[in-house]
Amino acid sequence: MQIRSLWYPQARRAELRAAQSLAPSPEHRAYRALTSGISRGTESLVFAGAVPPSEHVRMRAPHMEGEFSFPVKYGYAWVGERIEDGRRVFALLPHQDHAWLRDEDCVPLPAGLPAARASLGANMETALNALWDAELREGMRVSVVGAGVVGSAFAFLCAREFGGSIDLEVVDLDPARADFVDALGYDFATPATASGDRQLVVHASGDPAGLRTALGLCAFEGEVLELSWYGAREVSLPLGGAFHSQRLRLRASQVGAIASSRRGEVGHRQRLALALEALADSRLEALLGEAIPFDELPARLPALFDRAGAHHVVRYDAHGG
Repeated sequence: MQIRSLWYPQARRAELRAAQSLAPSPEHRAYRALTSGISRGTESLVFAGAVPPSEHVRMRAPHMEGEFSFPVKYGYAWVGERIEDGRRVFALLPHQDHAWLRDEDCVPLPAGLPAARASLGANMETALNALWDAELREGMRVSVVGAGVVGSAFAFLCAREFGGSIDLEVVDLDPARADFVDALGYDFATPATASGDRQLVVHASGDPAGLRTALGLCAFEGEVLELSWYGAREVSLPLGGAFHSQRLRLRASQVGAIASSRRGEVGHRQRLALALEALADSRLEALLGEAIPFDELPARLPALFDRAGAHHVVRYDAHGG
């Protein structure tokens, strides 16, 4: 079977490479791609060569090839179907048109889940892990700074689990994102109009300015839960002001480990399955952007990474959908 894959040969360059591949073992089955999701966070840092050497081992994806010092093949939001019987799955796989997979390498899609929406699986898994890290309680005053895909997915999970029993506000620079937040039953604000005195602020904008906003929204002894990863970029924070006198806390949530509140009772595969089940809600279609043909991906990636936007998916052939 010939497999065409997206590779980054050097910083800010992408190309498609083709290689012949036989099944690695009798347990592997042939799959064809339906869609894959483009990660504007981690994948953009890989593309730019901004993964610090100290994180080269920890940031390896399960099916990554090459090295972060280039060339590298990277990605983790792939949806495909088994060629022999049409079984649809999600896998932590780079962008490629075919794959050999074992059952343990992938998670079956819930019945009826569209492939494009399923490509949000990794984002929803990140948001689910953050929800477990947050350990929310009824009546809490919570803000989410950054209404991108992960921040919006976190708000969606809050609405599903807590509804109006928590006071949640979503903060973003782009007022066009208010419609999705309104549909969840929560309030939307810009940084200039955001409410303060928040017990918990979840930061998911990927921008240091957003993290500074998050700190400024905290109540006395409030906490910022940081979902963004900055790679090699240095971040400047105003820790000489209210951070100290208000006894604020800054804590990371990262999807590589199960949240401590669920560790030991839920495994990685089960967490991903739960994230895929959460994608059954059709309101999440609002998070999807343009579908990019696979052959056009190398030329279009730089522009996609350089601007904020929706979750873009790669379209492989007429089977996608």
